[in-house]
Amino acid sequence: MAGSGISSESGSGAFRDDENCYKQVSPIRGGGSRNTSPSGRVGSRNTSPSRQKVIKTKPRGLDEETVATFGKVVHPDVQMEDNIWAMLPEDLLNEILARVPPFMIFRLRSVCKRWNLILQDHSFLKFHSQVPSHGPCLLTFWKNSQTPQCSVFSLPLKTWYRIPFNFLPQWAFWLVGSSGGLVCFSGLDGLTFRTLVCNPLTQTWRTLPSMNYDQQRQLIVVVDRTDKSFKVIATSDIYGDRSLPTEVYDSKIDKWTVHQIMPAVNLCSSKMAYCDSRLYLETLSPLGLMMYRLDLGYWEHIPAKFPRSLLDGYLVAGTHKRLFLVGRIGLYSTLQSMRIWELDHAKIMWVEISRMPPKYFRALLRLSAERFECFGQDNLICFTSWNQGKGLLYDVDKKVWSWIAGCALQSFNSQVCFYEPRFDASIH
Repeated sequence: MAGSGISSESGSGAFRDDENCYKQVSPIRGGGSRNTSPSGRVGSRNTSPSRQKVIKTKPRGLDEETVATFGKVVHPDVQMEDNIWAMLPEDLLNEILARVPPFMIFRLRSVCKRWNLILQDHSFLKFHSQVPSHGPCLLTFWKNSQTPQCSVFSLPLKTWYRIPFNFLPQWAFWLVGSSGGLVCFSGLDGLTFRTLVCNPLTQTWRTLPSMNYDQQRQLIVVVDRTDKSFKVIATSDIYGDRSLPTEVYDSKIDKWTVHQIMPAVNLCSSKMAYCDSRLYLETLSPLGLMMYRLDLGYWEHIPAKFPRSLLDGYLVAGTHKRLFLVGRIGLYSTLQSMRIWELDHAKIMWVEISRMPPKYFRALLRLSAERFECFGQDNLICFTSWNQGKGLLYDVDKKVWSWIAGCALQSFNSQVCFYEPRFDASIH
């Protein structure tokens, strides 16, 4: 992905959308194909003799800026009685604000001192935890001149927002993933391997204690909203001539516990997927999957053979125990295609459920050797191209493909994951 088009300004800590950078994107849940027919173009030439040429014009006397804000002219703000709204009951105010999109809350904090302290109010957090989620978002993280930068794309609002990330320590860290409103990072503080968890909305973070075998390895974070806790799983790995056991951090006891060492296998990918209290990894020898039961604390091999001619595969977790495999098929570039399979747990086999349309595949990966990233949440699968700076979203339930536009995905070395914004997600 070519150089970043994102401004390095972070503001004064408020969430905002930058008109110079964050573009209004096409609807995520709708069709993502471009309408190239003559009838779909505004102001295009119509050669039909039975119809006159239609030219779209703007109202006389209005420049482009006025047209963009024309709604504000014809719909002036309604004057509200301050003495009435000032007496709004506390529980009613909290219930109203809990339904406001999370990124808008920070703009409302400047209204008055009462609203500025809303994030620390336990009544508001209680209401917020009871309302439905405002929908999944895409979180993009990168570093600009060693300064952490973060942008979030709200799928329901179809808008990019900049999140100030200068509240984190100046470590050499990278994005691990996100779960239940928390975002996990790992990296090096000098020569020491560290793991931290933060809530970008509340701008709070904490460093986890050191592991028993403190070496860099693959991590995954899992939030349990029922008891307001989270776990971080460090998979088994090989360091030098010794095998490192699986370790699990539990926020309820604030420590790492050592679990079983994963049996000797030949992993074909470092990508993991977690669903239904199970962690899955791909293996070449023995062929299939390694599954870690978090509730029981042991590893188990699943002999699910991969599809033939699979070039690269990503495991993606869905809802209700659904596990997907995404990858390219085909030995020659002209015959390649991107396909999605679902694991049949009863028959222990992969069943194809969808194929990426050729027009999307050619636009996403122009060269057969181009690398891509794939991740998912709630039966949504996102594809990002390293070189093209593009994002493509697939809704498994609706079977709809759509592009995600915006310069936040064009930053080289950017890391992306799904993210659920929640004020009530606690780092403790």
